[in-house]
Amino acid sequence: MSDGPMRKTLPRLDESLLTHLPPFSRLETRQIRTILDQASARRYEEGVAIFEEGHPAERFYMLLDGYVRVVRTSPTGEQITALHIPAGQLMGIAKAIGRDTYPATAVAASESIALSWPMRLWDTFVAEYDGFATETYKTLGNRLAEVHSHVMEMATQQVEQRVANALLRLINQTGRKVENGIEIDFPITRQDLSELTATTLHTVSRVLSGWEKRGLVESRRKRITVRDPHALMVLGQG
Repeated sequence: MSDGPMRKTLPRLDESLLTHLPPFSRLETRQIRTILDQASARRYEEGVAIFEEGHPAERFYMLLDGYVRVVRTSPTGEQITALHIPAGQLMGIAKAIGRDTYPATAVAASESIALSWPMRLWDTFVAEYDGFATETYKTLGNRLAEVHSHVMEMATQQVEQRVANALLRLINQTGRKVENGIEIDFPITRQDLSELTATTLHTVSRVLSGWEKRGLVESRRKRITVRDPHALMVLGQG
């Protein structure tokens, strides 16, 4: 499903939604009010595409709640998860990299809420709102570094190292403390993990099953909990 007609999910969006988020944190309340009055808000169910690779980049987004999986399509037609985006980050920012189409598909990895604006407002935001541009390019830099690390891992590391490092990245970005460790705070399947690490589903299942027997992780119904982050860190370093 692609991005259909936008609908307001709240009667009037409150300024506090944006004041603590880095791209907007330097702005005055009146500026944030102007920005919000131009925004549309929408709730997305898990598995719904917010925007799709190759489609015209008509809007840009701020993820307010939930998690988004960024998916690329390979030349052979396979869908590959490139990274995950947590709440509080911009996405669909094709204009920032000089594109007029989306370079990837964004899929809600859990129930999510996002604001969006018409892409024609991008240059206005960059020119008029202090901190918006610098934070945007910092975000792009961080994502590029993450993808670069991912490529290096696939080229140089063994499967166990790749899976360990992927889990460590996910708990660092989205982990929440639970009684028996740190849980990745959105539904993630072994298939998702296999795509993230360029590994077969069979291999990821074998690795996770081995770690479960050793008490390093716990995996059940789309939920993965890391019980021993230090042991995973050691595995990740090889």
